[in-house]
Amino acid sequence: MAYADRYGVQTRKKPAYPIHEALRSYLARYARERPLPVAYTDLQHYNESIPVYDAEGHDTLWETVIYDREAFKKLAAGLIHIYALLKTEGDERTIDHLYVERIDYCSFGNSHPFRIRVVNSVNDNQDYYYIKQADASRVYGLELEELLSPNRLLFFTKGDTLVEEHIAGIPGDVFIDNWLENPNLNSVRVAKELVKFNERCFIRLLGDMRPHNFVVELMPDVEDVQVRIRAMDFDQQSYSGRKNFYRPQYFKENNPLVAFCQKNIQPTTAFQYQKEEQSQIYRRIQAESIAARLNSLLNAMMDCIIAPEEKVFMLRAALAEHHHCAYFLHCQTMGELVYESLELLKRNIQSPFE
Repeated sequence: MAYADRYGVQTRKKPAYPIHEALRSYLARYARERPLPVAYTDLQHYNESIPVYDAEGHDTLWETVIYDREAFKKLAAGLIHIYALLKTEGDERTIDHLYVERIDYCSFGNSHPFRIRVVNSVNDNQDYYYIKQADASRVYGLELEELLSPNRLLFFTKGDTLVEEHIAGIPGDVFIDNWLENPNLNSVRVAKELVKFNERCFIRLLGDMRPHNFVVELMPDVEDVQVRIRAMDFDQQSYSGRKNFYRPQYFKENNPLVAFCQKNIQPTTAFQYQKEEQSQIYRRIQAESIAARLNSLLNAMMDCIIAPEEKVFMLRAALAEHHHCAYFLHCQTMGELVYESLELLKRNIQSPFE
């Protein structure tokens, strides 16, 4: 199905779904909704742009945008305050030595993000964050990542504006090309994390985890290096009707990762790691600090339309067949499918031999 973008041009990109009242109420309750001095629309009024190339001269699909001097000065002051909100809950004593060096824009992604580059004038350390069009799908994806994964995510919304912190790591495609066969990495640990990441995405129905949509964190440990894979693109949270869209192993771009796992771990071990991830998600669901919040989020999500009806019906049939569970066939929204996936997880862990 084709959609019209904001210029009336037909596109096959996923449309942005507005944040509805129930989700907005949830965001306000858990301090995700905040006053912001700069809105997404404020950043759109640039005069010109210059392509950004990487160190090897390849087009990054980002453009540095240029504003007139007075407009940039006003934007920069507000953007520094947003950075302080992300890092220090808005403490203005921390921002005197910070400045906005550059604002980049990407028209490739669904959310058309602006990337804000903030520099510390004392030590030249740089950091980034993003301002995007608010999309209910993405917000649900971000919040589910916060609640169901080992990763913490900081973001704020205000109206049609979404602010996200930068997720540091090695881009998945760069990791495949330059790091996957690195002898300094424990191959079993890498394969284990790949299996767990695949399982995590499928359980909470996060789609499109091709290499450019996740990063790999390498964390030195006592005698080795720990590996963690983190999603960084949440636009495709519960949107596609195709079951395998939520299983990273089935993207051809991830074939080197699949081959790596097959080479380094046995099927019985892969099954063990799947069960470990399921158990970790189950413990998060059961945790008192998460249970009420997750229930509120799912209640909002179940009443929200974030995918066409035909995609919901297509996915519910595929999940019912895959899990041999007819409960999926009663689901009317993507939120209900996520809820049922988590309920199935709980039933399987609480009664594993039934």
